[in-house]
Amino acid sequence: MPGHPDVPLDSNQPYDVWPPTDGGPDEYAIPPPRRRFQDRKWLHIVLLLATAITTTFFGGGVAYSITILLILGAHEMGHYLACRYYQVDASLPFFIPSPLLFGTFGAFIRIREPIPTKRMLFDIGAAGPFAGFLVALPALIIGISLSQVQTLPSRYFGPSLGEPLLFQAVTRVLLGPVPEGSAVFLHPVGLAAWFGLLATALNLFPIGQLDGGHISYAVLGRRSTIVTIVMTGVAVCLTLFASRSWLVWTVLLVAMIVSLGPRHPRTLDEDEPIDPTRRLLAGLALIMLVICFTPRPIELVDLLRGQ
Repeated sequence: MPGHPDVPLDSNQPYDVWPPTDGGPDEYAIPPPRRRFQDRKWLHIVLLLATAITTTFFGGGVAYSITILLILGAHEMGHYLACRYYQVDASLPFFIPSPLLFGTFGAFIRIREPIPTKRMLFDIGAAGPFAGFLVALPALIIGISLSQVQTLPSRYFGPSLGEPLLFQAVTRVLLGPVPEGSAVFLHPVGLAAWFGLLATALNLFPIGQLDGGHISYAVLGRRSTIVTIVMTGVAVCLTLFASRSWLVWTVLLVAMIVSLGPRHPRTLDEDEPIDPTRRLLAGLALIMLVICFTPRPIELVDLLRGQ
């Protein structure tokens, strides 16, 4: 795999076998070099513009659209730039427009070749959530500072957003305690930041091909399969017992596990421990998951009946 300093190919073996041995069960096959993926830049631009339109008109206006595109864009560019650093073939971000709810289903990049080492896998997987969080946090502070605490009407029936721990902390610092019978009416920038926190938490779930799954595999190796199975069960339980708003995500998650299997694709150094610095960063990623997560993201409430 040309350009990867972690995978030397100048051995006496053919280029597609690593490590060079006399054969055996621990021998790995490396696919031959591939022609680099040619981005259709017009498609990325069209999807970005379409998502800008849907987030403006179906989401929460221009301020909301700009903020959410910055958060999603930072997340995906974190992955993309990490891929470029390690010379892993990857596409530019694809944004997904939606006429429903928040105006977008998020964004993604396509990685066109295997990632050979756990160090590279960790860096590529973690770069997205960390980059997105670094944009979402100041957006949250700005958005909460522009939001207002208002008294609710005697009867209110409508959506209510769950509050992650980080959201609660920033709200308390900037707006003070919210009196009973009142609620924070989010500024569009705050709403986009809330969505960014939720997207960060979802991506950090240590499951399969999610960013958290890459981090989990890099730290735990083959033991990460157990984590994937357990956390998939947690997602199902959230849907059944906490909030139906998890349903679509959980169905997609289970479909991914069924189609790809619970085991993460192997790297060449599966049994090698990862370095202490990346273990520390994995701990920070776990903290990010906890403070960005809410068990009931979206609920319909009827205050008159106390539901």
